[in-house]
Amino acid sequence: MSSRRFGSQSLVRLLGHWQQTTSRTPLWRQLADALRLLILDGRLALNTRLPGERELASSLDVSRTTISSALARLRDEGYLESRHGSGSRVILPDSRAVPTLSAASVALDLSTAALNAGPEIHQAYTYALSAITQYLSLTGYDQSGLLALREAIAARYTARGLATRADEVMVVNGAVSAFALVLRMMTGPGDRVVVDHPTYPLAIAAIQGALCRPVGVSLPQTGWDTDGFAATLAQTAPRLAYLMPDFHNPTGRCMDIPTRKAITDIAAQTRTTLVVDETMVDLWFDSPPPPPLASFNPEATVITLGSAGKSFWGGLRLGWIRASSRTIATLAQTRDTLDLGSPVLEQLATLWLIENSDTFLPARRQMLAERRKRCSELLREHFPEWTFHDAEGGLSYWVELPGMQATQLAARAETLGINLGTGTRFGLSGAFDRYLRMPFTLDPAELERALMRIKPLWTALNKTTAPAIKRSIV
Repeated sequence: MSSRRFGSQSLVRLLGHWQQTTSRTPLWRQLADALRLLILDGRLALNTRLPGERELASSLDVSRTTISSALARLRDEGYLESRHGSGSRVILPDSRAVPTLSAASVALDLSTAALNAGPEIHQAYTYALSAITQYLSLTGYDQSGLLALREAIAARYTARGLATRADEVMVVNGAVSAFALVLRMMTGPGDRVVVDHPTYPLAIAAIQGALCRPVGVSLPQTGWDTDGFAATLAQTAPRLAYLMPDFHNPTGRCMDIPTRKAITDIAAQTRTTLVVDETMVDLWFDSPPPPPLASFNPEATVITLGSAGKSFWGGLRLGWIRASSRTIATLAQTRDTLDLGSPVLEQLATLWLIENSDTFLPARRQMLAERRKRCSELLREHFPEWTFHDAEGGLSYWVELPGMQATQLAARAETLGINLGTGTRFGLSGAFDRYLRMPFTLDPAELERALMRIKPLWTALNKTTAPAIKRSIV
């Protein structure tokens, strides 16, 4: 199997601030932990070939013995495969569990922001099984999606202030698949795609998978930088821009009406297509978001992505695209090269969920609001050095640490069976090592158990890094 070589400078950027010189943990072990985290996060893809030991030692400014020991550790654990003359290739062990875990340890996932299925999912599938009979005489292949579902999705957009017809909707296999399809239709190798910085990691992966170049526009402390957005479009002439205005992942912020108007005006003036991800649109706490971005300037080209994954359940693996009927027709032709449609049973289940969402979404939002509050209390009590803003919606907090410590903390937590979402996953070129995305989707007792296991790791790490942080401030 062929493998792609990963450049040493790219690896250095991904590793971020992995080295903790004041720690008693040997340097080779710190490096092994940091590399393992990159593999488990998917930032070092399977079959990627690492640079040679001599090159790595020079780039990381460590001894070759340190490199050899770290790589040997990962080979022993089953994360690397080495052949003489061919370097080391990334693989995965038979078990994803880290060997240093004790038998009593239970993996706790704080890297995924998603909810389990509620009882309504069973009801939806019960309906779908009864409703599917009338479709069994057909082939089941439909690139646009069931008409009834498209009509229900169109009605939701219309109710939110964006008049929509069924022929302006395509049902697809999730929001990421939707974005990949749009990229396939609209971009070519080397094209630039503007994104918020930070942004959703799988959006970055989709852009890079399409051989395009993501260009970040930094988010300020609050809101969006419309001047920076305009300047970036003018300077880089991107093929399109990908935005998450409704409870942005990972920050949880919501774009206000003046900003929505400014963004669409800029897009219309520059003729830049906006791809708007509304995955989190139903998960608001205090008040629903403003009307869809596509409703603010009819001259702007806006393609809107939606998903059943966060609102209902990730296991549905169903999403949709809202665009002009001409764009939908072109996407249908492009889709021929990817798949032949979405599963009928899941479409029928999603139809039931949309039609009955008013009966269960309010309770889902209330549960999330309570979990958000409890997560905030736990973080403020046990990690007072961490800072964050209350999320207006969504599933997580964007937490700032006092120093470049996210990768180090996540690497240590991984050895205890706790998966953390480091800020570097949400940035370009290793940015945001000061941040963690902390989901509040877990049951509060489970979340508290995970945080209590992290606390001594953070205390030890903070003691050893505090002097260095203080010196840098001075």
